[in-house]
Amino acid sequence: MRHAARTDATQAEVVKALRAIGAGVYYLKLPLDLLVFFRGRTLLLELKEPQGRLTQAQEEFIASWGGEVHVVRGPLEAVAAVIGKEAMR
Repeated sequence: MRHAARTDATQAEVVKALRAIGAGVYYLKLPLDLLVFFRGRTLLLELKEPQGRLTQAQEEFIASWGGEVHVVRGPLEAVAAVIGKEAMR
């Protein structure tokens, strides 16, 4: 399977899961994948495959960004980042 197809499938699953909990989701692509808002919070999510790594540009952006950023590897991690890991228990 080509990389873009896997990314698209993962991204669609993440967006579906986030919208199911009531989060607003916007596709960005650059510098990171998604802009998410939920209960007064705004955060950025970067979606990666299990062995995926951030690019140099993404690392620099995250280091300079003053807001909340999460690197997630699937729908469960994305939901946990948005609602909090404690709420997932």
